[in-house]
Amino acid sequence: MAQLGIADMRIPIAYALSYPHRLKGSWRPLDLTRRSELNFLPVNKKRFPALSLAYDALREGGTMSTVLNAANEKAVAAFLSRRIGFREIHRIIDKTMQRYTNKRAREVGEILEVDRWAREQASTLIG
Repeated sequence: MAQLGIADMRIPIAYALSYPHRLKGSWRPLDLTRRSELNFLPVNKKRFPALSLAYDALREGGTMSTVLNAANEKAVAAFLSRRIGFREIHRIIDKTMQRYTNKRAREVGEILEVDRWAREQASTLIG
């Protein structure tokens, strides 16, 4: 089973905004008859190092995924504003995750505090 579609962020955004209903979109549908083949290959983790960080956060559990997300948002914003290079994004996420002592959150306030901490750490690393 697979969820396949064209590469257009309007689709998941429309779904998120209209859930559990579906908005009728103006995007073109995916036509698999126009594709000659689909290939599924192992991920090259050297080429996509942030994916390994995501798997690490999943294995860790707790609030580590909050740290990953917050650091990623700060690093991507810094990249988009040309303050860091693209290859620095995963390094900032990794260093932020390494500085964190993982824990389980019992309430939303704890998650918000972890998010604030991670953003502050990532900002310090960005400079």
